[in-house]
Amino acid sequence: MAASDTERAQQQIDEIEALSSIYGDDWCVVDEDEKIYCIKISDCLDQPKWTLCLQVILPPGYPTAEPPIYQLNAPWLRGQDYTELANSLEEIYLQNLGESILYLWVEKIREVLVEKAQSSDPEPDIKKTTEEVDEYDGDDFLLDYQPTQEDQTKMLNYMTSESQEDEELPPIHHGNPVTDRRSTFQAHLAPVVTTRQVKRVLEKLYENKKIASATHNIYAYRIYCEDKQTFLQDCEDDGETAAGGRLLHLMQILNVHNVLVVVSRWYGGILLGPDRFKHINNCARNVLVEHDYVPSTEEASRQAGKSKKTRKDNKKKTEH
Repeated sequence: MAASDTERAQQQIDEIEALSSIYGDDWCVVDEDEKIYCIKISDCLDQPKWTLCLQVILPPGYPTAEPPIYQLNAPWLRGQDYTELANSLEEIYLQNLGESILYLWVEKIREVLVEKAQSSDPEPDIKKTTEEVDEYDGDDFLLDYQPTQEDQTKMLNYMTSESQEDEELPPIHHGNPVTDRRSTFQAHLAPVVTTRQVKRVLEKLYENKKIASATHNIYAYRIYCEDKQTFLQDCEDDGETAAGGRLLHLMQILNVHNVLVVVSRWYGGILLGPDRFKHINNCARNVLVEHDYVPSTEEASRQAGKSKKTRKDNKKKTEH
């Protein structure tokens, strides 16, 4: 007799509880309602060389009728390496139809990472790549220089080389998450007036295992330097090509300053195309509105109405 929805739901709960117990801090709940989970897997506990993040979505039919939807996130994982590992996971599913298989998947991935660590393979390149690649479209704008994640880290380390002990960690605010086709987006905001504060906020955010497990953490900041009458600003794609530049462009249009905005995206296995940029910018704009960096649409309309009325009144006075 086929398993009922209730039985499948209970099987999922039992499996998640077991995995959470086994893997502890390496296990992360991304979205309980959407059944999105993530586990960080590495070749060893002490000083891992090879690390991979397995993100899974459990559909209602899992485990008896549907396989988990999965995404393998690792900067070095592409081409033949990705294909071979994906084939291994799908083979495990076919060999264990109707069974809970996440533990088998995790241990298979760990076995592959251990093999790579013991082989002569060079250590992985830390640079991320995006899972969605767009052809160039005409409405994109180009920044003169888009630093890579590695360059960005070096740049921030260079700019923040002075002691940080006297630098206060600014308050960090989190926006409401938005989910579309299993991808979840969430913005985070902090007031900043120095690049040292930018670095401290980013480090604090990455201490959160859910944020650290995001497929991309895109950010941009703008700091107004009064003495030079200029803006210190920069952005980071974190593998989501052009997203950091678009986010910075939004902040320039809104004329916000002394603020850092980070947008985390947890990829859900379905490509969103250009819609992902819409969600990134909407999340960013909403958190800026919520914390009074820009007026809401209603307030902007009221202000525009008042301005229009003032101009009309002035015109009438002039005519008289």
